[in-house]
Amino acid sequence: MECRRCAACGEDFRARTQVREQRYCGKPACQRERRRRWKWNKRHSDEDYRLNQAMAQRAWAAAHADYWRAYRQAHPDYVERNRLLQRERDSRRAHAELAKRNASAPMGAVPSGLYRLTPVTASLAKRNRWTVKITVLSREYGSAGILQREDVMGAARPPC
Repeated sequence: MECRRCAACGEDFRARTQVREQRYCGKPACQRERRRRWKWNKRHSDEDYRLNQAMAQRAWAAAHADYWRAYRQAHPDYVERNRLLQRERDSRRAHAELAKRNASAPMGAVPSGLYRLTPVTASLAKRNRWTVKITVLSREYGSAGILQREDVMGAARPPC
């Protein structure tokens, strides 16, 4: 029998002759690690397996809807630890002004006219959020009957 090094614990072991490419020793912890790695690789390489596992998990969760409620009641130390960790996460986010993408409430129809957008503040929000002051310059149409627009820097833009 050949002597090999275990891929999980790193200790030497004697490989079985029946298993040509044996890479893990027979310890229960190493066998658990072998199965865990196999499942991870299978989920990341096989779309059908991944979908099947997701459906099985959803079915189990639907059949055991009160599992987590009962678990939390039976494990108050888990609940307290989770509460403390959530407070830490919340405190790290407390100083940043959080906003979702395109989270503004829809406005009514904006009357046509010539507007100037002037940046008011910079924020820690996502890329596409601006705080601006809108100043009405004119409510008339341009000479061709098409709205003329002016960008933030003041240069006139050609009509669309």
